[in-house]
Amino acid sequence: MTQPIEEYQQRLEARKCALARLERWESRIANARLAVFVFGAVLTWITLKISALALLWVLLPFAAFLVLVVVHDRVLQAVARVKRGIAYYERGVARIEDRWMGAGWDGLEFARGDHPYAADLDLFGPDSLFQLLCTMQTRSGGKMLADWLCRPAAPEEVRARQAAVEELRPRVDLREALADYGHHLNAGVMPERIAAWAAAPPVFGNRWLGLAAYAASGWVLLSGCALAYGAPIAVFMAGLVLLSVLHLLSARQIRAVIAAAAAPSRELEVVGNVLAHLERERFEDPYLRKIQESLREEGRSASEHIEHLRRLLRLQEASLNLLFQPVSAVSMWSLHFARAIDAWRATHGTSVEQWLEGVGRLEALCALASYAYEHPGDPFPEITGEGPAFVGKGLGHPLLPAARCVRNDVALDGRQRLLIVSGSNMSGKSVLLRTVGTNVVLALMGAPVRAHALSLSPLNIGATLNVHDALQEGVSRFYAEITRIRMLMDLAQGAAPLLFLLDEIFHGTNSWDRRIGAQAVLRNLLEAGAIGIITTHDLAITELAGGMDGRAVNVHFEDHLEGNRLVFDYQLRPGIVQKSNALDLMRAIGLRVE
Repeated sequence: MTQPIEEYQQRLEARKCALARLERWESRIANARLAVFVFGAVLTWITLKISALALLWVLLPFAAFLVLVVVHDRVLQAVARVKRGIAYYERGVARIEDRWMGAGWDGLEFARGDHPYAADLDLFGPDSLFQLLCTMQTRSGGKMLADWLCRPAAPEEVRARQAAVEELRPRVDLREALADYGHHLNAGVMPERIAAWAAAPPVFGNRWLGLAAYAASGWVLLSGCALAYGAPIAVFMAGLVLLSVLHLLSARQIRAVIAAAAAPSRELEVVGNVLAHLERERFEDPYLRKIQESLREEGRSASEHIEHLRRLLRLQEASLNLLFQPVSAVSMWSLHFARAIDAWRATHGTSVEQWLEGVGRLEALCALASYAYEHPGDPFPEITGEGPAFVGKGLGHPLLPAARCVRNDVALDGRQRLLIVSGSNMSGKSVLLRTVGTNVVLALMGAPVRAHALSLSPLNIGATLNVHDALQEGVSRFYAEITRIRMLMDLAQGAAPLLFLLDEIFHGTNSWDRRIGAQAVLRNLLEAGAIGIITTHDLAITELAGGMDGRAVNVHFEDHLEGNRLVFDYQLRPGIVQKSNALDLMRAIGLRVE
């Protein structure tokens, strides 16, 4: 079986060869265009000066020039497509080789400051999980992926997504084709704005304006023709006056329709292209087939309806052509096509949100399928009905390069509900929390996980890895932490058990308050049915395990000195850490500590 890296490199090499051929052809055609143009210009000059050649011979070079212009444009489009294919596979190779960081859409616009774990687990922003997973070509797809990252799905939905991803996993050609449509993605509009535009009330509330426009145009045309037969000019002028009045009455509404449609139509163009391709695919999985069925209305596909809207917008833009403006003014062209665009919204507006959701869902599944294809060693987790439970073997962090990813086993269930992790600075405590949390996010969105095996029940997630003070709001780090923990206490009352990940719990206060506060919070969380992991530097916190009726276990990371250098192995061990590296670190950077 061909490995993903080999498949990508073969496709990349094939497209680079195709690009070299196309660029040679493009250069030849460009030179031919220039030569034919110069030849035609010289031939025209000779004809005008000497009249030695017939006019037909002069037209031939310019006809050839026009043909070359059309051919050249098609070759340039082919060059652009191949370049996009090269970029797609170069990014795929970079992901497999752990060189993807900092490139691609980072999804930062989807980040929410009040989310219980998004910032803590690096879901959005540079070098984030969104950036690793994202192969989206529409804003709808990006929003869907962001929603899946931020909201754990129900077990039946997770299993349905897993089956769909498994069918999509080998379809590399499909994902490359979709990537070709989104090269102007950054100009996209958020799907909520498109849905709001589509569902807004019609601008043209009645038909009288359109009927009056038809009548006035017919009046002007007929009276204009009648002038040749002696008809009074006053009748023709009256028709022009009526047209002018109708233009004035409809101008504001026309501008409103066209201005409102401008931005959504650009995103819908990409959506339409993506839909047209997805609608042609044949799927066996019932989840995928159901999504496809949602993209049809009145026996026609969503892409056909969107293409109709695009044609209306292109025809309306014809009124801007200076040569066409007299015809446009007499025929009330802009009014009729603005009304047609408004009628399109009235007819299909309620379906647009469903189309956007459908294409977003399919794109999100393709993104997960791409991740699954590029990481064949990552299995799908088992979603169990009984909980709370999280049992992971060989857990690793998916954002860490494989060469630096140290794996650990972690087990939390109805009996062992809490891990208290002690250890030195930089020994791996916070990374462990992120590893567990990120794998739960992947598992409950339907993606493979970075583990040898993982079994878990439905879980809510809450974390305190990235809470910080807010100077302008007068909020200390400690106050931000207890506010977040208050949020987690509320989450623990939800239908699904809470998985809490508390980093250096209450380290912003004194040791006495820290111990009493931590003991109370942890007891309340465990009594609410939650499971979780906390980290601490304070060894007094590790003593809490003895008063948790066997539900809490101490584990630790350790380090050792090799010469003047601290060495970490990032392996999780049972028990409480026996040493600290704080003084060693101080001495290592040159501080005098006796």
